[in-house]
Amino acid sequence: MLARRPLAAVLLALATLSACGGEDDGAAATSGAAAATSGLRLVKVGSFTEPVYVTAPPRDERRLFVVEQAGRIKVVRGGRTLPTPFLDVGPLVTSGGEQGLLAVAFPPDHARTGLFYVYYTDRDRQQRVVEYRRRNADRADPRSARLVLRMADAEANHNGGQMLFGPDGKLYIATGDGGGGGDQHGTRGNAQDLGSPLGKLLRIDPRRKGSRRYTVPQDNPFVGRAGARPEVWALGLRNPWRFTFDRGTGDLTIGDVGQDEVEEVDHVRGPGRGANFGWRPREGSRVAAEGEHAPGAIDPVLEKQHDDDWCSITGGVVVRDPALRSLRGTYLYGDFCLGKVRGATLSPSRATNDRDLGLPKVEGLASFGEDARGRVYVVSLSGTVSRLAAR
Repeated sequence: MLARRPLAAVLLALATLSACGGEDDGAAATSGAAAATSGLRLVKVGSFTEPVYVTAPPRDERRLFVVEQAGRIKVVRGGRTLPTPFLDVGPLVTSGGEQGLLAVAFPPDHARTGLFYVYYTDRDRQQRVVEYRRRNADRADPRSARLVLRMADAEANHNGGQMLFGPDGKLYIATGDGGGGGDQHGTRGNAQDLGSPLGKLLRIDPRRKGSRRYTVPQDNPFVGRAGARPEVWALGLRNPWRFTFDRGTGDLTIGDVGQDEVEEVDHVRGPGRGANFGWRPREGSRVAAEGEHAPGAIDPVLEKQHDDDWCSITGGVVVRDPALRSLRGTYLYGDFCLGKVRGATLSPSRATNDRDLGLPKVEGLASFGEDARGRVYVVSLSGTVSRLAAR
């Protein structure tokens, strides 16, 4: 059975709706009675071409970096979108559907080293993590590219793509299960196979060390296990399009895109060392593959049904913005098709106070992100990036 179209299988259909251009800082992107009663609003930051992610380097409170799927990273500095991209890897990228430039990550020492990392689908349709160095705060040096990791990928879908430096300073990389439907590749699929990097959360130190392109921390849970990739930190994921570490607690939360019936949010205390999130034996908490097992599988804290018009969950962030006191500690998330921003309070066993936040629908809700101050952003594949603000 083919997989239900996840996040970016719908991306291609919406690509023609995308807008490009400059900025409109301070223009409210809110409308309707729902927004008026929520105490929240979306403030438009700018319009872009198929944006899929936003972030900022640590301690850089002037800049927001917007990732465009076709291969560009744009800089919003002091409320203005700079005309020249920070980096343009478009000629190196296969873009469309779920493929493209999917994320950028800045290490804790970026201000000193100038290093940063991008995740993209290359021209051979494989997934790459590549290191670059900035030329200055607004421009990267495209000649500084150094391959860190390349992952063979049999299908165009389920590429994951999120990268974050965790509270421990290591780089965490979310990978999809290799695509198709039912995690069909390999002898038992990829997500439960510790010998595959796919369907996982990987953890590495991406810096070169001698002849090694990166190193594996010795406290990774499967280091030394026969047949296991030592980079594997957690397993059992289908398409973890977006995950986050709570800036306040360090806890891990993952939005994992489902197949036929269930969209899920997984949450654990701490960074999730060795966690098994269940795919492919389980989709959410339901059995998806009879007779197969996912040892120690962790149930989702949130499950949303395709029968209720959910199609592709968009994982978000835990709010720590001091200006959003009413949402402090709330996990924000949504769905690519429904486009409503939701909030919930998470614990390892359940979610409480799960609700619609009363904001206008976001067409093609592709991602959430944070800047260096912890302010929260909402990304529409149709072109708009907006900041969540109090009324």
